[in-house]
Amino acid sequence: MQAKRRRSPAATIALLPTWIAAIFIYIGTMVWSVRLSFTDSTIFPSSNYVGFAQYAKLFRTSRWLASLENVLIFGVLYVAGCLALGFVLAASLDRKVRFEAVFRTIFLYPYAMSFVVTGLIWQWILNPTLGIQASVRALGWQSFAFDWIVSRDMAIYTVVFAGVWQGAGLVMVIALSGMRGIGDEQWKAAQIDGIPIWRIYLSIILPQLGQALAASGMLLSMGVIKTYDLVVALTGGGPGTATEVPAKFIMDNLFERQNLGLASAGATVLVLSVVMAVVPFRYALSMRARRR
Repeated sequence: MQAKRRRSPAATIALLPTWIAAIFIYIGTMVWSVRLSFTDSTIFPSSNYVGFAQYAKLFRTSRWLASLENVLIFGVLYVAGCLALGFVLAASLDRKVRFEAVFRTIFLYPYAMSFVVTGLIWQWILNPTLGIQASVRALGWQSFAFDWIVSRDMAIYTVVFAGVWQGAGLVMVIALSGMRGIGDEQWKAAQIDGIPIWRIYLSIILPQLGQALAASGMLLSMGVIKTYDLVVALTGGGPGTATEVPAKFIMDNLFERQNLGLASAGATVLVLSVVMAVVPFRYALSMRARRR
């Protein structure tokens, strides 16, 4: 007990810089941004309060509304695609295939890249004059067209492709670790009953991966809300506002349009979105823990 009491002040002192950073840097800047969202700040911060005028202006801006629609489409397809593809990849590796470590590294490698690198790679792949379309036409199929990246209706789906390509590896690793924790007895019983392998994964394995997939979905959802560099590197938000996202809208108003108040209002809305996404998940986990 005395040793623990002696170590307690040292641990407190060691954690002190972290607490200072969390309070003053993260929480402090967040509160400061919320305060600025109620002012008419432009290039420099202002103390002239205008109430909810910035929020009213924000939701009257067609570009902001388009960014919300785009991030909703991207978020749903990105999370669902990563979860589905990651589960399929994990199920494939769970069968203890040869060179499993090599395949696992290959599938996980895109997640180690930054979104900027991913965006540049897919920008080249989807470029009509350089990528897939040009390569197929060079083989003689001149009628082939794959110009989604320059189409206002399809450009957002190219962002989804790039995001799923990068994020599926994370789900694969988490799901695979969950699969390896399931006992062999269930496999033996299912095989004795003659259940097909695909049915075993869907009906027996998948329900037991609920927490692992929920955690993966939460991590991916947090990335959706702050999506910025992937869009900038891949499409630049275009064509038009076809791939505009809230984070890019905020950065453009902060640095290009020099509208600090409107950018802070958008940032506050994003913070509230994060809270609304995290709180129900944490509440569900705590309730489940209490039941157990």
